[in-house]
Amino acid sequence: MNKIYNPNRTEWKALLQRPTQTLFDIEATVNSIFEEVKLDGDNIIKKYTQKFDGVALDSFKVTEEEIKKAEGLVSEELKSAIQSAKRNIELFHEAQITSRVAVETVPGVHCWQEKKPIQKVGLYIPGGTAPLFSTILMLAVPATIAGCKEIVLCSPPNVAGEINAAILYTANLCGIKNIYKAGGIQAIAGMTFGTETIPAVYKIFGPGNQYVTVAKQIATKYGVAIDMPAGPSELLVMADDTANAAFVASDLLSQAEHGVDSQVILVSTSKEMIDAVEAAIQNQIKELPRKEIAEKAIENSKLIYVDDSQTAIDLINAYGPEHYILCVKNEDFYLDQVENAGSVFIGNYTPESAGDYASGTNHTLPTNGYAKQYSGVNLDSFMKSITFQKISESGIQAIGKTIEIMANAEGLDAHKNAVTLRLKSLE
Repeated sequence: MNKIYNPNRTEWKALLQRPTQTLFDIEATVNSIFEEVKLDGDNIIKKYTQKFDGVALDSFKVTEEEIKKAEGLVSEELKSAIQSAKRNIELFHEAQITSRVAVETVPGVHCWQEKKPIQKVGLYIPGGTAPLFSTILMLAVPATIAGCKEIVLCSPPNVAGEINAAILYTANLCGIKNIYKAGGIQAIAGMTFGTETIPAVYKIFGPGNQYVTVAKQIATKYGVAIDMPAGPSELLVMADDTANAAFVASDLLSQAEHGVDSQVILVSTSKEMIDAVEAAIQNQIKELPRKEIAEKAIENSKLIYVDDSQTAIDLINAYGPEHYILCVKNEDFYLDQVENAGSVFIGNYTPESAGDYASGTNHTLPTNGYAKQYSGVNLDSFMKSITFQKISESGIQAIGKTIEIMANAEGLDAHKNAVTLRLKSLE
């Protein structure tokens, strides 16, 4: 890993760059595939599934028989773990339900806000080297609690034309019936436009590689909302001498093994801790089955020493990490100044993987610094707020003059007239 000591603030922007391609590098490819899917639907989905996933499919909708077969392939131990995690995620997201907000702003003017579910949502679940069945829980559970009427799931097949058994089991456990063998750009395009087989949706959720991230952003040009720009995974750990170096190393490696374009960063006010973590990483990485992936991600990663806590806080907020682990003596000082982070993990016994799987919080989080503007997925992500108002005769008399004056000042006479007519009718 790259060690940096007391970087100058003028160097922070370059230092904290993510190891990702620019939109320009990818956009042309995405636009081309989108146009093809828009024009020729299923045929193009099949074309790119064969090209990118190495399998020719006659049909890419998952059947009941495939779901039943998958259930038999998942161990009882894993089923129990998935069910346990699902309960915790349900508890946390059910707690986010809010009631109607209502207020009478002036006598006779009643305003209220109600939340309604997004009717049609699409869930993208990565397959590849790490089939993220846990992401189904993070997306399908709040979608179901919100009351979304149609939930579509796309995930890439393997060379045998199958979706990972744990993905199918988890999707079925969450009540999802519309499951499709489609990945990457073509899956996002399919959910954007709709094809003969894949329904179009109103909002697309889920993480993915850089191509999926750009595809989601392109989808917004066609009137489809997305959860956030969620690209390669990242983690920042802030640790002082009270941290356990072996724990810190394990957390850094847990994110590094996601993919070669992942990034992990350690910020510390202790040079000794930086050295200890570096040594622990070298020891632990040897035992990882995904060692080669983790090693490449580590090349994108950094060990940063700073002299004091306030500088560390400023650096962390400038980075805006997706995952932020805090292992320091004066944790309240740090927590009070958290401004930009997707999800925060506090103390030596709170690994990031707890949030990935079973603590109950959501693991679909903003990356690439988007934690400065976006929240992670939550119950409200699957809902929209609608405002209502009802005005009585006395109410329009109370606010009518205000409306007339403001409309007149903006030169919008029809707006003014809509009020004036009503006021005259009450004279």
